[in-house]
Amino acid sequence: MADLNADPDVVVALEAAFPRHLRAEVQSALRVLPPAKHKPAWPFHVLVAGEPVAIPYRIYPDEPSPDAQAALSPTQRAIVDCLYTRHHDGRVRQNHLERVVGLTEPWVAPFVVQLVGEYVDEILLVIQGDLAPSLAVPDNCAGRVYGRFAAENPAFLALTSQRVASYWSCHYRQRYPALTDYPGHVLIAALRAAARRFGTAVSGVSPRS
Repeated sequence: MADLNADPDVVVALEAAFPRHLRAEVQSALRVLPPAKHKPAWPFHVLVAGEPVAIPYRIYPDEPSPDAQAALSPTQRAIVDCLYTRHHDGRVRQNHLERVVGLTEPWVAPFVVQLVGEYVDEILLVIQGDLAPSLAVPDNCAGRVYGRFAAENPAFLALTSQRVASYWSCHYRQRYPALTDYPGHVLIAALRAAARRFGTAVSGVSPRS
């Protein structure tokens, strides 16, 4: 099998998923990725603290060995975990999500929010259980990070909301008779509230009662 991870175009594509200041850390993290079967696919474009990034919708390498991951720095491990939230296997996505959903680095946020708009209920429940309570607390770190991300990416949040409604309608109406009870919808509502609080904090204008 050809090592697509050694392809300069693949390296550039994966580096583009993170802000420029992480370039050296990303390059170190990429060295532990096993050979991939296919190139990263279908990047989506968002802003992270004002900087554009392009995150692959799917990646295809097997998971790195535990020893390889243990040799990385905490930041490098988080980079690997973020990338593997884009893996083609839902179980792998969930495994790596669980390692980063509690982090409040701004560059983690798009990887988590992208999963809100996907179809795996178990993944949504992980995000709801960890993130939703933090977003409900005004002026905490998670609320500021995710509020800024949501405020800076209104089109992305709107598309994610549309996907949430579509997956609920197609797959989860029986489990969640009301859309408002569906974990994806709960998270979208929490993200929108955090975005409003972020906008208020930036403008200095008090929200209307």
